[in-house]
Amino acid sequence: MTTQGIKTVLHPVSDLTKARAVYAALLGLEPEAAGPYYVGFDAEGQHIGLVPSGGPKGMTSPVAYWHVADIEAKLAEVVAAGATVNEPVRDVGGGRLVATVTDPDGNVLGLLQDR
Repeated sequence: MTTQGIKTVLHPVSDLTKARAVYAALLGLEPEAAGPYYVGFDAEGQHIGLVPSGGPKGMTSPVAYWHVADIEAKLAEVVAAGATVNEPVRDVGGGRLVATVTDPDGNVLGLLQDR
């Protein structure tokens, strides 16, 4: 089962307000979503999200999210191949499901399904 590629990257930040300004300048646009726990930009089809440090499962570095058609099936496939579930499938709102796994070298990989 193939993926739809990496379309979302979440970055942990210590100060959402300061980071919002930096990413807005970098991307040349204002965020589509801005709240106390998340700021999201859509840059040419690439979604860039900012989350407070220690966000999902203590995130300490950016996590790339691979978009998939069936998150449960892809999660089972990568676990069978040797990945370890870091964060099980959960609904983050708006019909979006996410999960993270850790590869054998400790890299965190995100899976994302839009319903």
